[in-house]
Amino acid sequence: MARPRKPLLSTDRIVDAARALVDAEGLAAVSTRRLAAELGVSGPSLYNHFRTKDQILEAVADSVSAQVDLEMFEAGDPRGWRAALHDWAVSYRAALREHPNIVPVLAQGPGRRPAGLRLADAVFGAMVDAGWPPAQATSIGALMRYFVMGSALGSFAGGFVDDETAYDPTDYPHLGQAHLLAEHQDVVDDRAFETGLAALLDGLGMQYEAVVAAAR
Repeated sequence: MARPRKPLLSTDRIVDAARALVDAEGLAAVSTRRLAAELGVSGPSLYNHFRTKDQILEAVADSVSAQVDLEMFEAGDPRGWRAALHDWAVSYRAALREHPNIVPVLAQGPGRRPAGLRLADAVFGAMVDAGWPPAQATSIGALMRYFVMGSALGSFAGGFVDDETAYDPTDYPHLGQAHLLAEHQDVVDDRAFETGLAALLDGLGMQYEAVVAAAR
């Protein structure tokens, strides 16, 4: 009886294994030796697909960018620029929350990564098409990236310990309920994100009215 063949080594298999490793153990866990062991292959075989560890991490980062929904920026989508930015930001944050350990690589910018560049192109193009001047469209893409990535770098609520004795009212008179934050981490963090996103879009909305008025 023939022995089952191992799946052929491919770029996608390497990226999937590296992403799982980053998710589980962080960026430092990734090495060609470790990945080769995870994939059951010899180390040199990886070099047919990636020359360096950095190239692998770049590919992992791009695979996460590819998970972000860009449908709202497609021609014919009924959402206006504000609703499109909102829905995109929610999808973007969801992808980063699934893979928070890769955020430091993503934060360096898209570089030459195809999915990252498609993301930047989609946002910029949609804002220009909506009537934003190119310079402001660039700023909008940047500020949205700052906001979304900042929200994915850590949990506000999760930063407080669930020990009531840590918040002596003599020292911290306004933190009497802080020990409850960690228990409600997702609710607190989601509400904070939506509050900030709404405020950001409200501010852009006022700027947009000025842009439209100036163009008349």
